[in-house]
Amino acid sequence: MSALAWPARLTFRAGAQEMLAEFDDGKSGTVGYKRLREESPSAEVQGHGGGPKPPQAPVPDDIRVLKAEPVGRYAVRLFFSDGHSSGLYTWDLIRALTVGD
Repeated sequence: MSALAWPARLTFRAGAQEMLAEFDDGKSGTVGYKRLREESPSAEVQGHGGGPKPPQAPVPDDIRVLKAEPVGRYAVRLFFSDGHSSGLYTWDLIRALTVGD
């Protein structure tokens, strides 16, 4: 990812259960809410340190994003319908999940 590519817009599409990310370099892509929740960067999901990921309950297929809050200029906190909200999604992570470069 280019260090200069910033998200120009995040659009939450409730009907499609996906987030569209558009970047200032013209690239864009989508990621489903379920995958966003499964890939949460929180320690609860990813584990602490370099050890294995802890076991997780299955994420429901109908998971929703209820709210998104910016965190400084580097990330966004997503609030999910299952109560999870501890992961900070950096722009690099959002880029990797949506555009994949």
